[in-house]
Amino acid sequence: MMDAHLDALARRVGEHLQARHWRLATAESCTGGWVAQVVTAIAGSSAWFDGGFVTYSNEAKQRLLGVPSITLARHGAVSEATTAAMVRGTLERCGTELALSISGIAGPGGGSPTKPVGTVCFGWGKAGEAPLTATCHFKGDRESVRRQAVIHALETLLAHYP
Repeated sequence: MMDAHLDALARRVGEHLQARHWRLATAESCTGGWVAQVVTAIAGSSAWFDGGFVTYSNEAKQRLLGVPSITLARHGAVSEATTAAMVRGTLERCGTELALSISGIAGPGGGSPTKPVGTVCFGWGKAGEAPLTATCHFKGDRESVRRQAVIHALETLLAHYP
């Protein structure tokens, strides 16, 4: 799962966070902890990575992150409202400066006309600020969608928190 591009990106994230004395925590669904795996592959990442949640089911999102059931009922697990709630829950539970979240439909099944396979929602948050959210539509097989989601999550973190 780790390649030169992901390794370089994780190193950039680590350098960025360390320079600011920030720590990151993650909440992942469709990526199954891949962001956490990528960043913890970097020696010394414990200086800037606190921990991660893999909340694949709606129940886990509610139990571990405090995502409101009404959010899931109104918007679904794959929604910006849910990833924003995931970020808030991660920040509250970990006490880190930054958090990111991912929830999506990696495929090959599970898509719908309104949320096709490849739909991935993201959230990023800094303690004390409202979360940022986005939705992307990636092409490719399950592994490709998940890999693109990991890259997007980390690159956007670097871009939004200079």
